[in-house]
Amino acid sequence: MTTEVETVPLLLVLLLALVLFGAGFALKALWWVAVVVLVVWLLGFLLRGTGASGSRGRWYRW
Repeated sequence: MTTEVETVPLLLVLLLALVLFGAGFALKALWWVAVVVLVVWLLGFLLRGTGASGSRGRWYRW
């Protein structure tokens, strides 16, 4: 039978593994979000409409 002193390090290691797994999943999800935003931005840059004068104008809005 394990004592209370032996279970504390085990719980800490399991908690650390859970935190690292969650951080890895979040970082991977953020990479996918960044790729989607980049693709949408590139499509907006390439497929922008023409202005009244027929020129494409600026590709940014600020």
